Amino acid sequence: MPRPDPTASDARTYLDHAATTPLRPEARDALLAHLDAPGNPASLHAAGRDARRVLEESRESVAESLGCRPSEVFFTSGGTESDNLAVKGTFWSRHAADERRRRVLVSSVEHHAVLHAALWLGQHAGAEVELLPVDRAGRVEVAALAEALAAPETVALVSVMWANNETGVLQPVEELAALCRAAGVPFHTDAVQAVGAVPVDVTAADVDLLTATGHKVGGPHGAGVLVARRGVTPTALLQGGGQERDVRSGTVGVPSVAGLAAAFEIAVKAQPESATRLAHLRDDLVAGIRDVVPGAVLNGAAAERLPGIASIGFPGCEGDSLLMLLDARGVEVSTGSACSAGVPQPSHVLLAAGQDELEARSTLRFSLGHTSTEADVAAVLAAIGPVVERAGAARRVRR
Repeated sequence: MPRPDPTASDARTYLDHAATTPLRPEARDALLAHLDAPGNPASLHAAGRDARRVLEESRESVAESLGCRPSEVFFTSGGTESDNLAVKGTFWSRHAADERRRRVLVSSVEHHAVLHAALWLGQHAGAEVELLPVDRAGRVEVAALAEALAAPETVALVSVMWANNETGVLQPVEELAALCRAAGVPFHTDAVQAVGAVPVDVTAADVDLLTATGHKVGGPHGAGVLVARRGVTPTALLQGGGQERDVRSGTVGVPSVAGLAAAFEIAVKAQPESATRLAHLRDDLVAGIRDVVPGAVLNGAAAERLPGIASIGFPGCEGDSLLMLLDARGVEVSTGSACSAGVPQPSHVLLAAGQDELEARSTLRFSLGHTSTEADVAAVLAAIGPVVERAGAARRVRR
């Protein structure tokens, strides 16, 4: 049994906002305001009509926050469902209309909700999945998409995320969407990390489908959004009562949707000020870590990035060891890797950007949000030196 770390702290510093950010007071108030209401929005009596009114007002609010029409907003259970509905549903509808449309083009750095949905189509639905390459900063190569669209009649869908969830790198969404628009191919973007962090406007960016979710912007878990613009109607994944205009069957959780809409509204309105504040904190964090650990490497440094995410590699260390040692000191972050059945795997994002496995496994993701303060940055800087020294020593011993 391992001995306890005598430096462990009971105070917690939360720097994992890219995973989930704390509930905003406005979202909590909206959620609680409707928790006791009995009505189902599909019912015709007064309680049902009240629920329907809240649902449609929430839809209008989300549409205003995202720059689209209310009729283009579909509520789901979260980002993963929205991504699956966009990727699978659009492939099925496009392929059914023209069997030549078998190709699904996705970036090699997509969130697994997109990447695995596309690969599932390749394994079970006859899709031909092509991964778009990225440069060393992790940005999709625009020329590669242009080349892949040389035969647009064969392409069912293109999906490239707005901002990467591990590195924070922003993709050239408007350029990519313009290529797809010219080719007549639907373009989907996973904007889960982008909403509330950078300006996101569906109409201005001219994307066809967009994914967002509540718990990344201070809303409740279990509520998400798929925007599908006019002319793009994904085939439903779920069969049932035909809610959400037959695109997403299932009773919509009105309290959660109300909380989501409130969170979107405040996050989008506060975005300019929040971006400035978080970028300052992020830059102080990165500079401070580099002072303490001169060999630390900022991933995606050559590209424009989200204001609240810093993905940093610590050569000679295992990211998972760093995470646990920081956790013992009261600092909560995440790694740049995904775990499968308890076995750490190198980040597919960093591998796609040209890192080797050792580099990809040495990374931590520090992500700030609406509750982050200078004290949080100070807590990381106080802990990181001893943690890196201990993790590096442990790795040398294992060798």
